[in-house]
Amino acid sequence: MLQMEHIHPIFDRILGREDKEKLLGQRGRVLWLTGLSGSGKSTIAAALERRLYEQGLLTALLDGDNIRSGINNNLGFSPADRQENIRRIAEVARLFLQCGLICICSFVSPTRAIRNQARHLIGEDDFLEVYVNAPLEVCEARDVKGLYKKARAGEIKQFTGIDAPFEAPEAPFLELNTAQNDLQHCVDLLYGRLIGLVTPG
Repeated sequence: MLQMEHIHPIFDRILGREDKEKLLGQRGRVLWLTGLSGSGKSTIAAALERRLYEQGLLTALLDGDNIRSGINNNLGFSPADRQENIRRIAEVARLFLQCGLICICSFVSPTRAIRNQARHLIGEDDFLEVYVNAPLEVCEARDVKGLYKKARAGEIKQFTGIDAPFEAPEAPFLELNTAQNDLQHCVDLLYGRLIGLVTPG
């Protein structure tokens, strides 16, 4: 039987975020991409993750596809469920942050109150809000998943941008206009702003 009193003192403390960041050679941050459906959030997030990977940085990518099909598969799209959806996502992102990872979150998260809830859970210094901005008509023209078409037909209720509001960030870490700039330019801008915050100085 293991005698607890004989454990070396070094094992008495739980490994902290700094220990894990030192091991990984990076600093953890949560990058929160918000914007209308079809604005380009997930495309930018995936491209940024690839860029960071190529630089030897460890990331976690959270978006509607892997969250709604798993941990949040019991939630709908009512205001209460949307709030709970973001709360759970923020809690997961915080766990990744505490492990020293760069967590890239890509969610409509339509209201400032919902995003501020995530900011509060994650922490002001670690929460980097990125506004992926494209006009509704551009997003609707893209309509990769056919969601706008369904919303216009009344098949989806409370769809952000159609019959539910989107509140743009007032002071984001960065704003990316995907109607005026291509993917490469957006990723270059975001990478340039982020890299100094996630690599040791």
